[in-house]
Amino acid sequence: MSEQTVATRIEELRRLLTQYEYEYYVLSQPTVSDLEFDRLMHQLESLEEAHPELITPDSPTQRVGSEFIKDGLDRVGTTVRHRTPMLSLGNTYSWAEVVDFYRKVTEAIGKETNLTAELKYDGASISVIYEHGQLARAVTRGDGRNGEDITLAIRSIRSVPLRLRGADLPEYVEVRGEVLLPWADFQRINSEREEQGLEPFANPRNAVSGTIKTKENITELINYRKPTCYFYYLLSDDAGWLPELHHERLERMRELGLKVSDHARLCHSLEELQEYIDYWDIHRHELEVATDGIVVKVDDYHLHDEIGWTAKSPKWAMAYKFSAEEAVSRLLSVSYQTARTGVVTPVANVEPVQLSGTTVQRASLHNADIISDLDLHIGDIVTLEKGGEIIPKITSVRKDLRDHLLGAPAAMPEVCPSCGTPLIRREGMAATICPNEWHCPAQVEGKIEHFCSRDAMDINIGPKTIHLLTSLLGVEDTSQLYELSHDRLLLLPGFKRQRASNLIESIEASKQKPFEKVLYALGIPLVGVQVAEKLAYHFGSLDRLLGATMDELTEVDSIGPMIAESITGYAAESRNREIIEKLKQTGLRFEVEESKEDTIQSDDLAGETIVISGVFHSISRDDLKELLKRHGAKVGSGVTGKTTLMITGDNVGPAKLKKAESLGVKIMMEADFFQAHPQLK
Repeated sequence: MSEQTVATRIEELRRLLTQYEYEYYVLSQPTVSDLEFDRLMHQLESLEEAHPELITPDSPTQRVGSEFIKDGLDRVGTTVRHRTPMLSLGNTYSWAEVVDFYRKVTEAIGKETNLTAELKYDGASISVIYEHGQLARAVTRGDGRNGEDITLAIRSIRSVPLRLRGADLPEYVEVRGEVLLPWADFQRINSEREEQGLEPFANPRNAVSGTIKTKENITELINYRKPTCYFYYLLSDDAGWLPELHHERLERMRELGLKVSDHARLCHSLEELQEYIDYWDIHRHELEVATDGIVVKVDDYHLHDEIGWTAKSPKWAMAYKFSAEEAVSRLLSVSYQTARTGVVTPVANVEPVQLSGTTVQRASLHNADIISDLDLHIGDIVTLEKGGEIIPKITSVRKDLRDHLLGAPAAMPEVCPSCGTPLIRREGMAATICPNEWHCPAQVEGKIEHFCSRDAMDINIGPKTIHLLTSLLGVEDTSQLYELSHDRLLLLPGFKRQRASNLIESIEASKQKPFEKVLYALGIPLVGVQVAEKLAYHFGSLDRLLGATMDELTEVDSIGPMIAESITGYAAESRNREIIEKLKQTGLRFEVEESKEDTIQSDDLAGETIVISGVFHSISRDDLKELLKRHGAKVGSGVTGKTTLMITGDNVGPAKLKKAESLGVKIMMEADFFQAHPQLK
């Protein structure tokens, strides 16, 4: 390949990869598979390695660790003065004070004016500076006048462009926004932290704040935690380039390739503003990230100087804060659950109470330290909160309401509630653990339940049946599922021949699951669905994966020392190897299929974000998801404001259906969808 041909191919790959990153991380509308993206990225990396003189700082390969930012680690945490102070906003929880704010604005300018209302995201505030269109520096808010350099971390976040889109850009552009951790990733991280015996994060803001300020393994941590950025403020030395109205600046930032909320609204009156606030006070829980209020700004920048500032905040903007959603209940008891990892988790059982539209009867306590810090007693009146978590948590104890009925202090048990083995607590870990990994019924059943789950082997079996298999038939590990016979299953209470046949067929069908699902099913700590897929296609087989060194594992994108250590530790355990050998004899797939097609076949559904719900007859749920992805759609797990279509089968979830209807999402039955898209059959 000639030098000119190489340069042309490199430019083409950069253009494609930058576009695909924009579609995936900013628009949330991917048009290529992860496998195809990784293939193109590896091709670009190889070409740039062979031709280092052609590397540029805005190449997708240069997010971190490049020659252009070798001094980046030395800059992390250094103090940077903001060219324009990042002022705080005045807060209120009162609508009357919002009305008073507008009165003062109109008095200052002598007329009524439009307001822009935006969601107030609850994350870490940052400033990102672009010079000649290229990302040059990122800084925390700090005290508003001075912040910390976090350029390396922000370069690692794929929703932040390394180069702004468009031509004729000013020499200096500054954008301000929030780094946020989506609720789904917050829950995933906290679940995995508890599995490791680590203290869970109190909220997404705390998790993301520590993430962007880290000095070690930045790439690994960003890729693992998956923070995103939303931008809401645009500055430049070129005043003529800046739109005069705030809602137009939001649109300009979208044109630059920046991620901007779709939920901002230009309000022409206080009535419209109140409608906006009332709507989001109810619907904020449907968002993928945390928000704690509404920011209200005078839309016309020409009026800002006229309205003025205080020493700490502008008078032309304010924040309306949502009241924290809390409920008060009485603690009835504390129960303890042993997970498949051996971690024993306490759960508070409380008198039923309404919170965020649902009846709450249980609350997370996480570990012994939290119980101790709360000084929790049976019979206590407790305050509950429900953020993005499914199970609420106890935030405080009303000690002033304690009475003579107060019971004993809550405390962790000394032995496992499942098997009676003395519990241990390793040094430096928050979790209490049952060490009886291979014979504790809860751990054995938990491993089997994970193996059979929908994202894994998708075996049609529930926890009650798994309990019967382990307690009555002596099933001790996942490999023994494949040894079950009709006659043995008929020994179980409630099992007739048809039910036994259905389970045997489901187990047999699982042998056709691809390697990446089998890998996830093994339950290697920290190896989730996406990590399993990435590892499967990188190494090609389980033998190569489990034989890989730490260095070989950490060479894989998104795989850092923590995940690598988990894999090598799993591989070193002889019992894991024994179970894998038995599973191999069953015919499960432990290699990537050479002929597997994982490419986009058409763009017929490009731009669609589709959710499926119910039982389907002409196609399985997994096959339907793959079909939709192959034709350009993004498949979501839950209905959100970005969902464009919901495909329903029989027994559709009523909550999902109701939410789709409330958001105005188009809904189609299975037959109607395929009638409208006959080319997909």
